[in-house]
Amino acid sequence: MACVIKPYAEISIGTPVEGVIQTVPVDRGDWVTKGQVIVTLESSLEEATVALAKSKADAEAALKSSQVKIGFSTRKLERALDLFKTNSIARHEVDEAQTEKALAEMSYQEASENKRQAELELNRATAALHLHLIRSPITGVVVDRLLSPGELARQTPVMKLAQINPLRVEVFAPISLLGRLKTGMRADVRPEGKGQPVHQAKIMVVNKVVDSASGTFGVRLEMPNPNNAISAGLACTVEFQFSSGENP
Repeated sequence: MACVIKPYAEISIGTPVEGVIQTVPVDRGDWVTKGQVIVTLESSLEEATVALAKSKADAEAALKSSQVKIGFSTRKLERALDLFKTNSIARHEVDEAQTEKALAEMSYQEASENKRQAELELNRATAALHLHLIRSPITGVVVDRLLSPGELARQTPVMKLAQINPLRVEVFAPISLLGRLKTGMRADVRPEGKGQPVHQAKIMVVNKVVDSASGTFGVRLEMPNPNNAISAGLACTVEFQFSSGENP
């Protein structure tokens, strides 16, 4: 029975933000791994923003200064309370010491909130910078490179990738096999070409809709391709492995 071998997935890669392409380290036919950087966009502004945000997030002076003020105002209030007990100072001086301590604590809280805000801004700036690094979502092969360094990437694909391990095998089976082919069944697939070996595949999808014009229905199989030895796009023949005693 005739069949066609296809990639498991074909993906058009775009950019999440508009920008000028800086580098494209891969080209047609190159292998890429999941997570590998395949395109970079110009990002000098984003890098400067990250550096500034990191400087603010790492700043400790305001926080340490407010901590010192809290310690000083606490000791001052304790002395004022001791002196007030012996009638050595007036009540308003105690009030002033209490107010000074409260202001120091508020200053520390404000410094803490500012530092937290700076850390959040750093996270946002870093995330924006990472959007300029386009990574491959799959392990596969570059089918085509559509843009080059210096070109402006908008809402158009930059590259096309294909995952070829595993592969998909598409078959149009005769209606006589409807109900007999089931998911999980095994099959032998032989790619076209002299001396091609037989490979094992497994049925993953059996269409429930029949094409009345041709009297066929679609069947999709999955075939391992661990060494990427089998090329996608080849025609093939498939022989389903029915249980013993059941004729094909």
